[in-house]
Amino acid sequence: MKSGSLAVAAAVLLFASIAQAADVSLLASGALKEAYLEVLPDFEKVSGHKVTAAWSSTTDIQKRVMAGEVADLVILGNAGTEELLKQGKLVGSTRAIFAKSSIYVAVRSGAPLPEIGSVDALTNSVLAARSVAYSGGASGTYLVTMFQKLGIYDQVRPKASIAKANEPVGDKLVRGEADIGFHQLSELIPVKGIQIVGPLPPELQHITVFSGAIHSEAKEPNAGKALIEFLTTPAVAQSFRKHGLDPAQ
Repeated sequence: MKSGSLAVAAAVLLFASIAQAADVSLLASGALKEAYLEVLPDFEKVSGHKVTAAWSSTTDIQKRVMAGEVADLVILGNAGTEELLKQGKLVGSTRAIFAKSSIYVAVRSGAPLPEIGSVDALTNSVLAARSVAYSGGASGTYLVTMFQKLGIYDQVRPKASIAKANEPVGDKLVRGEADIGFHQLSELIPVKGIQIVGPLPPELQHITVFSGAIHSEAKEPNAGKALIEFLTTPAVAQSFRKHGLDPAQ
């Protein structure tokens, strides 16, 4: 983050400098990982707090929190956040929206580029692929619904290669386990050895909203709130775009 932007973020966190430094735990979607790894050191510098971060898929985070895992701040796909709020696992008054992300299509570097510019073209490319990779997280949940609506899920399911939590879909393409892959753009960008073809056609595109809140049993709720303030400043949002994310606002 540039020094000017850092100063803006620091101003937002002036209140945090008065508080005692704390170790704050973050459990967040892997779609945010690269962007957050870039800005979290700035938070630690201006706040005095230390962040311990863990990354996973939306579905895995939801399961883990429901099973009793506690982190000071939990960020995941909005549907998961809403469910955790409903179950009393997160504090509703602290809920915030952090970023938005689109689903993109990729292939292994050097492979022929599939046609994806229209619904029919994408459908034909998926049917022609020997294997189709997508995640078990928020984007994969949507894709299953999309394939069902397109009437091709019965053909896709036997050749689906589903990435595990913390496994980039792009890695499956690199290893030759799939001909075509779908993932959040922010999770495709860091993978070397793939070519990003483009976004889903507008009629099919799905925007995932990443939101979160302080855990109801957080050990460091005040430090967690300071982290929320930092991650939702315009200065931090500016750094998201190069990682394939859109700022929340």
